[in-house]
Amino acid sequence: VRYKTYEVLKAETANPRTNWEYLPYSMHMAGPREAIQHMMIRKNFGCTHFIIGRDMAGSKSSITGDDFYGPYEAQEKASEFGPKMGVTPVPSLNLVYSEEEGYVTADYADEKELTTKKLSGTKFRQMLRGGEDIPEWFAFKSVVEVLRANV
Repeated sequence: VRYKTYEVLKAETANPRTNWEYLPYSMHMAGPREAIQHMMIRKNFGCTHFIIGRDMAGSKSSITGDDFYGPYEAQEKASEFGPKMGVTPVPSLNLVYSEEEGYVTADYADEKELTTKKLSGTKFRQMLRGGEDIPEWFAFKSVVEVLRANV
Protein backbone atom coordinates (compact mmCIF):
# COMPACT_ATOMS: atom_id res chain seq x y z
CA VAL A 1 0.00 0.00 0.00
CA ARG A 2 2.80 2.41 0.88
CA TYR A 3 4.37 1.97 -2.56
CA LYS A 4 1.04 2.69 -4.26
CA THR A 5 0.60 5.89 -2.26
CA TYR A 6 4.13 6.99 -3.22
CA GLU A 7 3.32 6.45 -6.89
CA VAL A 8 0.14 8.53 -6.54
CA LEU A 9 2.03 11.27 -4.68
CA LYS A 10 4.68 11.31 -7.39
CA ALA A 11 1.98 11.97 -10.00
CA GLU A 12 0.12 14.40 -7.74
CA THR A 13 3.13 16.60 -7.06
CA ALA A 14 4.80 16.26 -10.51
CA ASN A 15 7.87 18.26 -9.55
CA PRO A 16 10.92 17.65 -11.78
CA ARG A 17 13.18 18.72 -8.88
CA THR A 18 11.86 15.93 -6.66
CA ASN A 19 12.98 12.34 -7.00
CA TRP A 20 10.60 9.88 -5.35
CA GLU A 21 12.16 6.54 -4.49
CA TYR A 22 10.70 3.78 -2.41
CA LEU A 23 12.70 2.21 0.40
CA PRO A 24 10.98 -0.99 1.53
CA TYR A 25 11.79 -0.57 5.19
CA SER A 26 9.18 -0.16 7.88
CA MET A 27 9.35 1.91 11.01
CA HIS A 28 10.02 -0.03 14.21
CA MET A 29 9.15 2.88 16.48
CA ALA A 30 12.52 2.68 18.21
CA GLY A 31 13.02 6.40 18.73
CA PRO A 32 15.99 8.65 17.96
CA ARG A 33 18.41 5.78 17.33
CA GLU A 34 16.10 4.44 14.65
CA ALA A 35 15.95 7.88 13.07
CA ILE A 36 19.77 7.79 12.86
CA GLN A 37 19.59 4.32 11.33
CA HIS A 38 17.19 5.59 8.67
CA MET A 39 19.56 8.47 7.97
CA MET A 40 22.46 6.00 7.55
CA ILE A 41 20.48 3.82 5.16
CA ARG A 42 19.57 6.79 3.01
CA LYS A 43 23.19 7.97 3.07
CA ASN A 44 24.14 4.55 1.69
CA PHE A 45 21.63 5.11 -1.12
CA GLY A 46 23.30 8.42 -2.00
CA CYS A 47 21.15 10.95 -0.15
CA THR A 48 22.87 14.12 1.00
CA HIS A 49 19.93 15.48 3.03
CA PHE A 50 17.47 13.79 5.36
CA ILE A 51 14.10 15.27 6.34
CA ILE A 52 13.37 14.35 9.90
CA GLY A 53 10.00 14.90 11.48
CA ARG A 54 8.90 15.83 14.93
CA ASP A 55 8.83 12.71 17.12
CA MET A 56 10.20 10.53 14.32
CA ALA A 57 10.03 6.83 15.23
CA GLY A 58 8.59 7.77 18.62
CA SER A 59 6.46 5.43 20.66
CA LYS A 60 4.26 5.52 23.71
CA SER A 61 4.15 3.38 26.81
CA SER A 62 1.44 0.74 26.55
CA ILE A 63 0.82 1.18 30.28
CA THR A 64 0.76 4.94 30.83
CA GLY A 65 0.44 6.26 27.27
CA ASP A 66 3.37 8.61 27.91
CA ASP A 67 5.91 9.22 25.17
CA PHE A 68 9.20 7.35 25.63
CA TYR A 69 11.15 10.13 23.91
CA GLY A 70 10.86 13.89 23.72
CA PRO A 71 9.18 15.29 20.60
CA TYR A 72 12.41 16.73 19.19
CA GLU A 73 14.95 14.12 20.38
CA ALA A 74 15.28 12.53 16.94
CA GLN A 75 15.92 15.93 15.34
CA GLU A 76 18.50 16.75 18.02
CA LYS A 77 20.31 13.42 17.47
CA ALA A 78 20.24 13.98 13.70
CA SER A 79 21.80 17.43 14.17
CA GLU A 80 24.49 15.86 16.35
CA PHE A 81 25.34 12.88 14.11
CA GLY A 82 24.41 14.13 10.63
CA PRO A 83 27.55 16.20 10.01
CA LYS A 84 29.76 13.29 11.17
CA MET A 85 27.97 11.07 8.63
CA GLY A 86 28.08 13.60 5.81
CA VAL A 87 24.31 14.07 5.80
CA THR A 88 22.51 17.36 6.29
CA PRO A 89 19.52 16.88 8.59
CA VAL A 90 16.49 18.96 7.62
CA PRO A 91 14.05 19.26 10.51
CA SER A 92 10.47 19.08 9.32
CA LEU A 93 8.53 22.15 10.37
CA ASN A 94 5.41 21.74 12.46
CA LEU A 95 2.84 22.74 9.83
CA VAL A 96 -0.85 23.34 10.43
CA TYR A 97 -3.72 24.21 8.12
CA SER A 98 -5.38 27.56 8.72
CA GLU A 99 -8.69 28.71 7.29
CA GLU A 100 -7.22 32.12 6.52
CA GLU A 101 -3.87 31.30 4.89
CA GLY A 102 -3.73 27.56 4.17
CA TYR A 103 -0.58 25.76 5.35
CA VAL A 104 1.60 27.72 7.76
CA THR A 105 3.91 26.86 10.64
CA ALA A 106 2.25 26.34 14.00
CA ASP A 107 4.28 29.20 15.49
CA TYR A 108 3.10 31.59 12.76
CA ALA A 109 -0.52 30.49 13.23
CA ASP A 110 -0.26 31.14 16.97
CA GLU A 111 1.43 34.50 16.43
CA LYS A 112 -1.25 35.65 13.96
CA GLU A 113 -4.07 33.97 15.94
CA LEU A 114 -5.21 32.06 12.87
CA THR A 115 -8.02 29.52 12.97
CA THR A 116 -6.40 26.12 12.53
CA LYS A 117 -7.86 22.77 11.59
CA LYS A 118 -6.54 19.56 13.07
CA LEU A 119 -7.03 15.90 12.35
CA SER A 120 -5.10 13.31 14.34
CA GLY A 121 -3.74 10.16 12.77
CA THR A 122 -6.12 8.12 14.93
CA LYS A 123 -9.15 10.14 13.81
CA PHE A 124 -7.97 9.93 10.18
CA ARG A 125 -7.79 6.12 10.36
CA GLN A 126 -11.25 5.96 11.96
CA MET A 127 -12.70 8.19 9.22
CA LEU A 128 -10.93 6.18 6.53
CA ARG A 129 -12.29 2.85 7.81
CA GLY A 130 -15.73 4.35 8.39
CA GLY A 131 -16.01 5.64 4.83
CA GLU A 132 -16.24 9.25 5.98
CA ASP A 133 -15.06 12.12 3.79
CA ILE A 134 -11.44 13.08 4.41
CA PRO A 135 -10.83 16.83 4.15
CA GLU A 136 -8.76 17.82 1.11
CA TRP A 137 -6.55 20.01 3.29
CA PHE A 138 -5.45 16.82 5.07
CA ALA A 139 -4.83 14.38 2.21
CA PHE A 140 -4.99 14.20 -1.58
CA LYS A 141 -8.16 12.47 -2.80
CA SER A 142 -6.02 10.16 -4.93
CA VAL A 143 -4.10 8.98 -1.86
CA VAL A 144 -7.32 8.43 0.09
CA GLU A 145 -8.66 6.33 -2.79
CA VAL A 146 -5.55 4.12 -2.71
CA LEU A 147 -5.81 3.73 1.06
CA ARG A 148 -9.52 2.90 0.93
CA ALA A 149 -8.98 0.31 -1.79
CA ASN A 150 -6.46 -1.44 0.45
CA VAL A 151 -8.03 -1.21 3.91
